[in-house]
Amino acid sequence: MKRRNMVLAGSTALAAGWMGGISHSLAAPGSVVKFGQSASLTGGQASYGRDVRDGIIAAFAAASAVPGSPRFELVTLDDGGVKDRCAQNVSTLIDGGVSAIIGLTSGAGAEACMPQVTSSQIALLGTASGNMGIRSGASNGAYHVRAGYDVEYKRMANYIKDFGMRRIGVVYLKDTSKANLNAMTQALSGLSIVPLETIAIDRNAASFVDVGEKLLAAKLDCVLFSTNAAPAAAIIDQLVAARYPGLFYASSFAGQDLIDTLTAKKQSCIMSMVVPRPNSGGLNVVSRARQDLAAVGPEVKLGMTTLEGYIAGRTAVEAARAALKVSGGERISRARMKESLAGLKADLGGYRVEFTPGVTQGSQYVDLIAIDRYGRLVG
Repeated sequence: MKRRNMVLAGSTALAAGWMGGISHSLAAPGSVVKFGQSASLTGGQASYGRDVRDGIIAAFAAASAVPGSPRFELVTLDDGGVKDRCAQNVSTLIDGGVSAIIGLTSGAGAEACMPQVTSSQIALLGTASGNMGIRSGASNGAYHVRAGYDVEYKRMANYIKDFGMRRIGVVYLKDTSKANLNAMTQALSGLSIVPLETIAIDRNAASFVDVGEKLLAAKLDCVLFSTNAAPAAAIIDQLVAARYPGLFYASSFAGQDLIDTLTAKKQSCIMSMVVPRPNSGGLNVVSRARQDLAAVGPEVKLGMTTLEGYIAGRTAVEAARAALKVSGGERISRARMKESLAGLKADLGGYRVEFTPGVTQGSQYVDLIAIDRYGRLVG
């Protein structure tokens, strides 16, 4: 199914309560499993949000096309990367009757909506963030298909140790969970490293010149970014122009957008990935994702962020099918969806997602790669 044939929010969608949203209808009439998403489709994280959404759509479209399969629908509301809007969107989606929430693109927003998720007993699946604030024991109902920032930061800290770097700077978003910074601090302190500069930034600031000046003055070996792509790219650009001799490291949150931005400027960095490399042609999950994305539309490209959304979508499909089997093909209740996720073991083709009772972290996969000035993933 081509992208142009997807159903935009019209009278039917609005009557269902999806004010200002997009409902993607992906197969012939029949039993329907509807998921809700709040994503940053506008603002500084728009590219990230669209990529995650497109990956989920591709997984749902492919699953819906299987003869005898239910139709998998995604209702997406735009939050612009603002956590309060994300929380409001999730409330609207819950009231609208979706079976589960999938693919939130704001970690801070996901954390803000956890009280609603818990009280409504709905599953929050595949948030596209390593946010540690939704990975605590109190985060009942959150199921993760990607590693948390704690695993990413430990991998990064070991890299720093291996290369003998000691003068470290950390740049992070001030509106994110304190648990994220704690995870970074613990990873570094475990190797007796104390950052010389730890700078909290506003993700929507008009300029980061003052941040770049502080980092340059500290004469650092490495700058670690736990931000979205736009601030990281702006600061890297400033430091490169000033002939900064050190290295840059970015967490997975920067996504494919940072890779594309740096490649266009022939700049490089080290980055952690929580999904297989999009150029790993030998993995079934990657080749399937490329095929399914192409079926959605030629403008939708495979990258690390679309692949993350695709994996979340494939996981949702596996859980829904298992729940339908148990319920005899009847409509899936929210409780049944959570029960299905709680025991789900899925091999998606070189990428495993496995939940067990009481363990909602389905993957610990982290890869560390270098992006060279030509955009190649090496190392």
